[in-house]
This record gives sequence, C-alpha cells and structure tokens, in this order.
Amino acid sequence: MAVYLNIQQLVCGYNLGFQLKGIDLKIEKGAFAGIIGPNGSGKSTLFKAISGDLNIQSGLIEMNNKKLSSFSLREKALKMAVVSQFNEVLDVTVEDYVLMGRMPYRRNFQFFETKEDLIIARKYMRLTNVYQYKDHLMTELSGGEQQLAAIARALTQEPELLLLDEPTAHLDISHQVQILNLIQHLNEEMGLTVLIIIHDLNMAGEYCNHLVMMNDGNIHQHGNPHEVLTYQNIETVYNTVVIVRENPVSGKPVVFPVSEKTFKKTTNTSS
Repeated sequence: MAVYLNIQQLVCGYNLGFQLKGIDLKIEKGAFAGIIGPNGSGKSTLFKAISGDLNIQSGLIEMNNKKLSSFSLREKALKMAVVSQFNEVLDVTVEDYVLMGRMPYRRNFQFFETKEDLIIARKYMRLTNVYQYKDHLMTELSGGEQQLAAIARALTQEPELLLLDEPTAHLDISHQVQILNLIQHLNEEMGLTVLIIIHDLNMAGEYCNHLVMMNDGNIHQHGNPHEVLTYQNIETVYNTVVIVRENPVSGKPVVFPVSEKTFKKTTNTSS
C-alpha cells in the first residue's frame, strides 16, 4: 500500500512550551489510524501540525508525495477535511451547515450552491443519518447529532484525508459506536484515509487498523492494535496497571484497568 501521509523529523510546538521532538511517521493510503496517549503527550500538537493549524519549526510533512507547506488553502481543503472535538454550532439549518463543505469548490463570484453541490450534500446527510434534520437548526440537535452533521459537512468536501479530533468525546456509547461504525464504513467502502485522536483504548483497538501511541512529545510505539496495546506499553505510557485480553468475537485487544485496591490485594496474596 502506498504511503499517503509522510512525516519526517517533525519539530513543532509552542514558544517556551510543549514541543514535538523529531517525529517520524508514515500513514498508508486507506488506513484507519488512531492517535492515542495520555493528556499532554502531543496528540493535539501533532494533529494541528498535520491540519496546518500550527506552523512547523523543522522537518517535513508530505501528503500524497507533495509538501503540505506548498498547498494553497483551497488545495488543502480539497484534499483534507477536519472534524474538531468542539465544532462551532451556528444558528443555521443542518442543510446550510453541511453545504459549507462545498465552499472550496466555488468559483470566483459564485455566491450560491449549484445543483451538484446540493446532490452531494444530501448524499452525505443521508449517509450520516442527519437528512431527516435538514430543515432543523443546528442548535436544535443533540451533541451526537451535531457531530454527525459535522462529519457530513467534512465528507461534502469529498476529501482524501479525514482528520478527526476526539469526535466521540462526551458522547454516550450508542453515539460513539454509531459514529465509529460510520467512519469504518467510509474507510473501507470509499478508501478514505482516516486519522483520529481517540482516548478510549478499547474503541481504538476495535476500530483502528493502525495505532500511534504518543508520550512526552515522542512516538512511543506504532503499528497494529496488537503491537501497540500491550500491557507493557500502556503501563509505561499511562503509568496505570492494566490487563490486556482478546475480544472473543473480533479478536481485537481489550484493556481492563486494575484498581489500586485490587492490585494491592493480589500482590499481598501472591506474596
């Protein structure tokens, strides 16, 4: 499989603050890659560097063999779409909100969407199951529905790379599974390359086919879920005692936390 996202010796961060320390990473075209790690490990900094929201100090980011720094804003919007954890909820209808994803395709002095724009927007509203709310205001939707509408808007850009910053944070398990099932479907059926920041290690292990575990501004480990979600890696990076087993249905790794009380009891018993 061809490399779609190529990162070499990336250094970036904040003045007198947190810094990424020479990141090397390759994401294959069509991957469903998850970025995991504790708070303050560098997940968001790496995400912002890839999305272009944070200037890099040194190193290289290439998207499909082209330097990211050489893309115009319009070119970048045609190739990459971003869904943030907290999307700006505008007082507009869902349909108008989703149609904003077609803005990179507008020609000079084109002020209204075309028939093709509407067809594409409605296609992705149906796919994300928000078409039924097309005439509702975004402010009238639940958090999960707003997130689905944000994904529909991103897909309406028809990107090659979809970046998602904790899209399932603060959602109940029903909406988490609905959103991750949708992203998995898009990844497999449309060949969309996905890079997602995700805190839930079990969801990451179940849905992603490639994981990047970050710690203290570095990549601690990356590879498939079985290679990354080991108890040794998790205990080292998260400083937490866990047990890792296999999901009996999917065969994917599942992480079980061990409380301090249970750990002490087990340690005392064994000694």
